[in-house]
Amino acid sequence: MATVAVTDATFDAEVVKSDVPVVVDFWAEWCGPCKMIGPALEELAAEYGDKIKIAKVDVDSNPNSAAAMGVRGIPALFIFKDGAPVSNRAGAAPKAALKSWIEDSI
Repeated sequence: MATVAVTDATFDAEVVKSDVPVVVDFWAEWCGPCKMIGPALEELAAEYGDKIKIAKVDVDSNPNSAAAMGVRGIPALFIFKDGAPVSNRAGAAPKAALKSWIEDSI
């Protein structure tokens, strides 16, 4: 399964009401660190398949979701489980660190 593009309009349906845990990546096209972790998130989405969902929210196009989560810098990553955020982290990290964080949180 690939990452899912989520908008302000689809955030509730795709993230909050998801049947599986969701990793939400708040990012922007101009953000270097965001581009660095993008491929790792795609690989993790493929590895986890339908066990988790990895959602990407472009903060420039979807400012309401980012504001609602208190995002002040990007990349900002949140893990939602049963409709609520259970963990978050900011900044770029290697794939192994991201995977470890996800495993510890779900």
